[in-house]
Amino acid sequence: MDERRTVKVSKYLSRHLRHQPERIGLTPDPGGWVEIDTLISAATAHGFRFTREELDHVVATNDKQRFVIEGGRIRASQGHSIQVDLGLPPATPPPYLYHGTVAAHLTAIRAEGLRPMTRHAVHLSADRETATRVGARRGRPVVLAVDSGAMHRDGHVFHVSANGVWLTAAVPPRYLRFPGPR
Repeated sequence: MDERRTVKVSKYLSRHLRHQPERIGLTPDPGGWVEIDTLISAATAHGFRFTREELDHVVATNDKQRFVIEGGRIRASQGHSIQVDLGLPPATPPPYLYHGTVAAHLTAIRAEGLRPMTRHAVHLSADRETATRVGARRGRPVVLAVDSGAMHRDGHVFHVSANGVWLTAAVPPRYLRFPGPR
């Protein structure tokens, strides 16, 4: 399977498992799971064919491990805009986590902190390198440090997804460390 096809199938899966399952007639269970056979049939019926082998390849090779297969079912690991309960237990975060963004968003972030926007949680990275890659998707990256240890001590709840992304409801501005001069 070539890289272009892998990316195309991955984007299709993200759209329909995380954001718009109803567009192809899918109804995920409360945990976001759908039967693989149902997914493949629905995609085919809506003009996008892929095989089980292609699906397995996308899941196995995705650098961010966006999808999980279990017992003949598949779901996205995180990043949903639809209502799902991933069933993730609360977790104690490391002292600092990181968030990649771009300079254009810094004024709002300084005032309001990090908010989930269209997602159900704010996504944080365990290392600066990953946060840099995330921020670079939108332009020149800016990496913010999150004092997750202090947040946790102050009662904020964290979860960690199957692919290592840290999730929390929001990050108030007082827990953010901005690079460089203000």
